[in-house]
Amino acid sequence: MPRIRILQPNLRNKIAAGEVIERPASVVKELLENSIDAGSTDIKIDISYGGKHLIRVSDNGSGMDREDASLAFERHATSKLLDEDGLFNIFTLGFRGEALPAIASVSRIKLFTGTEGSGSGIEAEIEGGELKETRAAPPYAGTSIEVKDLFFNTPARKKFLKTDSTEVYHIIDTVTRAAISHWDIGFRLTTDRQETMNLPVASGTKERLMQIFGNEFLAELSEINAKNTGIGLTAFVSK
Repeated sequence: MPRIRILQPNLRNKIAAGEVIERPASVVKELLENSIDAGSTDIKIDISYGGKHLIRVSDNGSGMDREDASLAFERHATSKLLDEDGLFNIFTLGFRGEALPAIASVSRIKLFTGTEGSGSGIEAEIEGGELKETRAAPPYAGTSIEVKDLFFNTPARKKFLKTDSTEVYHIIDTVTRAAISHWDIGFRLTTDRQETMNLPVASGTKERLMQIFGNEFLAELSEINAKNTGIGLTAFVSK
């Protein structure tokens, strides 16, 4: 039974944000958030030429069946929001159903997905926002989305991208932010086939900060525990 559905017009109008993909890091952010919302515990990001030629985000999350895979790139199609009441109980990073269509409209996409225990996976191709083909593929548990040739059909936007090194910097920043917030997920980033980040699942925020910045950086921080305030928040600040 499909989980993704098209939102009703009245609900679309209340939440529409007019999603715009500004640079490769925007794509990485949206795909990471989808992977996190899918319950992934391991996420791999591969990029080439600063993400201009390729961005691939692969996860071991819940995956999709054929019907969901066909709907995922339709505007306002989402599995995270069912009705207006749901607007007051949002526990996911995304819910509008705008990110994937926005990415697909300015790139060439290959989707590989499947659910655990299913006899086969699903492969789909989308170009410039148009679904070209959906076909059966070998069994796959999770989802992998390849975004190629970003802004191939909007050269005016493509020319405003910065150098590969600058775009990589923004991608690293995006992955770092996601990794700190979700220390219970493993993240691996590969840039032009070279491993840039490799962060296994951590025991908490402190270990994740150590993984990213090292013990010397961590030694300069003080841990503040706000559990007695009822917030249940732990923060790290400079000494």
